[in-house]
Amino acid sequence: MAQPRFGVWAVVYGSWGPFDHPDDPVDASWERNRRLIVEADRLGFDSTLIAQHVVNPFGDELDQLETWTSAAALAALTERIEIIAAIKPYLVHPVVLAKQALQIQEISGGRFGLNLVNAWYKPELERAGIPFAEHDERYEYGREWISVVRGLLAGERVSFEGKHFQVDGYQLRPAGSSPTVYVGGESDPARALVADKADVWFVNGQPRENVARLIEDVAARPRVGPPVRFGLSAFVVARETDAEAEAELAALWELAEAGKARWEALVADADPKAVMFQTFAKYPHIGTNGGTAAGLVGSYDTVAQRIREWADLGIETFMLQFQPFEAEMRRFAEHVLPRVRLTSSKLELAR
Repeated sequence: MAQPRFGVWAVVYGSWGPFDHPDDPVDASWERNRRLIVEADRLGFDSTLIAQHVVNPFGDELDQLETWTSAAALAALTERIEIIAAIKPYLVHPVVLAKQALQIQEISGGRFGLNLVNAWYKPELERAGIPFAEHDERYEYGREWISVVRGLLAGERVSFEGKHFQVDGYQLRPAGSSPTVYVGGESDPARALVADKADVWFVNGQPRENVARLIEDVAARPRVGPPVRFGLSAFVVARETDAEAEAELAALWELAEAGKARWEALVADADPKAVMFQTFAKYPHIGTNGGTAAGLVGSYDTVAQRIREWADLGIETFMLQFQPFEAEMRRFAEHVLPRVRLTSSKLELAR
């Protein structure tokens, strides 16, 4: 088993768990995110994902961290951690976005990645006067968009004639190494896009048999270039014993029940064709993007063992959420990371 990579979600909403946690006040400020990601860098985490919303989908009275300005700043403030910025194609023209991505790649010294997501939160676009296209049309738009971006990131002179974009001999400089392209989404159009255009596919947390089928499907699709790599989103609850972890999870469920109106309002404003929300309905969880449905709940040894099982399935990058975020991130770095990395090193030596 190769060494897994571990990332943390920046707290762009202010919390990734229940909003009423007594030890985790909702705080999406730049200052909190700066401290958190600089510490994650120091603790040995490999990447951070900065999700993108212009307004907070849990309520526009709540703060929301801006993704791309924060990514540029974090690129300058950190030393080794990969900075991954999410992008919704309808919000930024591909030529402009590609230039921003190349600049952050230079600022970071080659530690940048972009995460293409094709949008599910309707009010964010509609209230700004941006049409919220039907599900498959959004993926058609996203395919053209990333086709332009990928060529520009590679330093090519790009000419493109499509339904949505017409680009005539555009080239960007400086162009060094190309940022990694991550893609999310689990519908058939999303999987086709992953096979054609992604370096890494982010899968939402869910049972292993589901993820195994998804990986098998994408890995079998025709592709030019290196194989797709795979990442998994998960919310971690790790303690000394399984019983302690389950008790903490039960406490989080009590808090979530008290605040479920926010989640129900968010789902009501989401595209009903988004496969992500159909999956979520089948597998209750704490956290977003599948959260605890990925099964990383238990003793330190249990969580490490489950990570190894996911890695054996083909998961390379684990993008993690915690609550309270900072304290639980430190707990994971102290107790789980060494267990996983020691076992991985022993397996590599045995080979």
